[in-house]
Amino acid sequence: MVKLNHLSVEDPDEGNPLFPEAAEAETSTLVFQNQRAVLKADSGELFLSRRENLAFSLALLIGCYSVILFPAYVPLNKAAALSDAYQHPKNLVLMNQSASLLSGPCRPRWSVDHLKPLPASAGLLDLPVFVQQDGPLRWDLPPPIGLRGTEGHVALALASLPQPGLPPSLRGRSCRRCVVVGSGGVLHGSHLGSHIDQYDVVIRLNNAPVSGFERDAGSRTTIRLMYPEGAPHAANEYNKTTMVALVVFKSLDLDWLTSVITKQPLSFWSKLWFWKEVVDDIPLRAENFRILHPEIIHQTVQAVQRYAQRQENKVPTLGASAVVLALQLCDQVSLAGFGYDMQHPEARLHYYEALRMAAMKVQVVHDVSAEKLFLRDLVAAGAVTDLTGAV
Repeated sequence: MVKLNHLSVEDPDEGNPLFPEAAEAETSTLVFQNQRAVLKADSGELFLSRRENLAFSLALLIGCYSVILFPAYVPLNKAAALSDAYQHPKNLVLMNQSASLLSGPCRPRWSVDHLKPLPASAGLLDLPVFVQQDGPLRWDLPPPIGLRGTEGHVALALASLPQPGLPPSLRGRSCRRCVVVGSGGVLHGSHLGSHIDQYDVVIRLNNAPVSGFERDAGSRTTIRLMYPEGAPHAANEYNKTTMVALVVFKSLDLDWLTSVITKQPLSFWSKLWFWKEVVDDIPLRAENFRILHPEIIHQTVQAVQRYAQRQENKVPTLGASAVVLALQLCDQVSLAGFGYDMQHPEARLHYYEALRMAAMKVQVVHDVSAEKLFLRDLVAAGAVTDLTGAV
């Protein structure tokens, strides 16, 4: 018996196929198998390529956000963070200018007279300051520029306020000087605390602390402008405080004020609607609370929009609103701790913490560029004085 170990379709002498059809079939099969192998390899490479591209895109996105956010939230360098560096005022020129301003007499109507030439002045004069039962109110506009939809909440809050209008301390003097103390890092190292305490009216914002920062920020507070989520939690921050003025952003803010005054805390479910934990108790008497009139916010919006590149529904900062408030109360208005130095993202954002200026890049609520132009015009016109020189 003959056993064939190898069957070939080629002529052993010529090397030509004996059966062309079989050879073609064999070649086609080999080509097809090669194509499948190549296609499979290409598909795998394509899948790997897409996966790698997705991973690369995610890494790039995370990297971009890290560049913006991470530097803003890490502490300043060790020397800046740990040392309370400035044993002497960091700017003696500004310190001397502040001292010179306080050494002179108060000038009646100085700020208002210098405000009038500005285009925005018409809306910033003679505004109501605090909400009163018999005063004018805008029920057609929503908070914070009006009180639409809050009628019942306003009535309950006003019923708990024995003195909703101007206190005697803001009605008695013939000439008053105001200082609005901002939270800006430029206040750090200024040594302006003793000067700030000499003003007739000292206006502070939200939870900007006093305790431990008296050298730069002073110790007295005439009006602390705030909303519930921004109220200081430490009881000692209300020492030497004459008044707390609520800025209404929602009807629940009025309920919070009523609860703080009446010492009846809000329910657990009501508190869930705040975007941040709120304080239940403020160690002040009922006569020390007020509700800021929303027309202050409304006219601040109108004034700032004159400087905006795009007309958007931006909410003004409490700082800009406090300046407009001060123009209603005082003859001479000064600013301390104002100005965002966006050209130096590593600079200190607030005087009381190590958060950096870069954090302002990611906020979308305020138009800080337009506000800076607005404040610069006020300073240039002489309507307000910039004690820290950053506006």
